[in-house]
Amino acid sequence: MLVHRSSVAISVITGLWLASILQAAVTDAGPSERQSSKPNESGAAKAGLEKATFGLGCYSCAEAIFERLKGVKSVAVGYSGGSVKNPTDQQIGTGKTGHAEVVHIEYDPKVISYDELLEVFWKMHDPTTLNKQGNNVGPQYRSVILYHTDKQRDLATHYKEKLSTSHVYAEPIVTEIVAYKKFYPADKSHQGFFRLNPKDEYCTLVIQPKVAEFEKVFGNKVKPSQTVTTSKP
Repeated sequence: MLVHRSSVAISVITGLWLASILQAAVTDAGPSERQSSKPNESGAAKAGLEKATFGLGCYSCAEAIFERLKGVKSVAVGYSGGSVKNPTDQQIGTGKTGHAEVVHIEYDPKVISYDELLEVFWKMHDPTTLNKQGNNVGPQYRSVILYHTDKQRDLATHYKEKLSTSHVYAEPIVTEIVAYKKFYPADKSHQGFFRLNPKDEYCTLVIQPKVAEFEKVFGNKVKPSQTVTTSKP
């Protein structure tokens, strides 16, 4: 996030058209394709959790959204997709590391599927703007899916193709779909930024409205203890 202070345009696709296209994509994928491949024997895997990594602009906005989903056990913000090892926040800000701001998620597939995470990904940002989300500009804000398994790759590709051929968006989808390699956590001060700094200007002006919009669309998937209360106009 690099403590952005500029106002970010909220680009959220909420129409039933997109919802129907995404549901059709799940159906077309078939049951075998929707199942995740066996995870590596990491601590998370042994606990029955799986991982997902997405870049959809400001990682603090994305974190505030994904950590509210039932079945999501943890969300960390950081950088992935580039070539620079152990990048600093300052290096990321130059846009020259190749990394994108991402959320690194651990989730329980018995509660929430990768398909559902993809649905949130597609709906909660504009996948047609190259290296840009709202007023945040640069390759670090690009739209990207970093897949952990072949099944994730196939699902992400299927959704992208389905949305593209259905012409849901007026412009071409520019979302990258690349193999996950390494995740570099951002500074501790950026972890849980919205949750820990609800009165911060960026949180009240940018993140809170985006989270409120998310809850309107995905209310049945939100953890009851994490809903955001917004004042009436």
